[in-house]
Amino acid sequence: MIGNWNYPTSVKFGAGRIAEIAALCSATGIKRPLLVTDSGLAGNPMVASTLALLRADGLGAELFADIKSNPIGANVEAGVAAYKAGAHDGVIAFGGGSALDVGKVIAFMSGQARPMWDFEDVGDWWTRADPAGIAPVIAVPTTAGTGSEVGRAGVITDEATHTKRIIFHPAMMPAITLCDPELTLGLPPHLTAATGMDALSHCLEAYCAPGFHPMADGVAVEGIRLVREALPTAVHRGGDIEARARMMAAAAMGATAFQKGLGGMHALAHPIGAVFDTHHGLTNAVLMPYVLSFNRSAIAPRIDRLAAYLGLEGGFNGFLAWVLAMRADLGIPHTLAELNVDPEKAGLIAAMAVDDPSAAGNPIQLDVAATRAIFDHAMAG
Repeated sequence: MIGNWNYPTSVKFGAGRIAEIAALCSATGIKRPLLVTDSGLAGNPMVASTLALLRADGLGAELFADIKSNPIGANVEAGVAAYKAGAHDGVIAFGGGSALDVGKVIAFMSGQARPMWDFEDVGDWWTRADPAGIAPVIAVPTTAGTGSEVGRAGVITDEATHTKRIIFHPAMMPAITLCDPELTLGLPPHLTAATGMDALSHCLEAYCAPGFHPMADGVAVEGIRLVREALPTAVHRGGDIEARARMMAAAAMGATAFQKGLGGMHALAHPIGAVFDTHHGLTNAVLMPYVLSFNRSAIAPRIDRLAAYLGLEGGFNGFLAWVLAMRADLGIPHTLAELNVDPEKAGLIAAMAVDDPSAAGNPIQLDVAATRAIFDHAMAG
């Protein structure tokens, strides 16, 4: 399974293609890449081997790995300092969603004069940026979930307010994305499940978001089919390279589709992750059936069509039953309580969810009463 795609950016897809990383740097004009990854991945042999490939080709590659699982503004600031200190001219964002997001934002902020929060995805704030100050990025995902490798934004937590903020600019899209499913073979089953459910949440919320965007709908529907086909295999038989490849494709498809919008899953998952430091994909997976049920009156006809495409009987009920059964099979908790979320924070989370940019894409308008009701149901089960 191999391919070169040009949608939504240049994508080099296929097992073993990490061997091309130095050539891709040359094609992008990068001579001194800063390889950005997270602290948990920094000691992995595939990071060392990638640095060796770069250095063997004469590239001045260095490593930056001071990144939390839910990255904070200080991680970006430290990364920008390392980028400037090393006189780097591009970023290789290498890892899961956290590393990809931070890598892209480091490249973005490397040539900006204003504070990072001035470029939050609010209105036309992105126009404040100097496009000439945005360094090129090569994105190399090592999980199949966020799809950040084909996205134009990074999600960073503002520690001062415990709020996840989206930093956006059209030129933050990586110049090249290298999708090598072999890099996901060592991902443990629980992380394979959590990241895979994140891919599903992206496709599903994009498909259900209101508005006319049939291209996004088509990408989302096929992404959901790939998840249904491949995620259980990737979790239970992690060495299956074909299942890993299909999930890697589904992850990129989810992020491509959600330019149409997201919804209640992400609107709630963002503040829950910011306040309780929960894994983003796992939080989306827990919330999924509760948000689907809340939105039922607005999305039932669409889900009926989706169920038919997937070969599921029973329309909306059949689709919801499949989601619940797959969650159970993958070991996904059924309630937020199992993620150690404090019910005493319900009011805070509900209010933060309404203010989250994802809330605008929910099929039914979200107010504090609605997000509180979803939160309470997800706590109780």
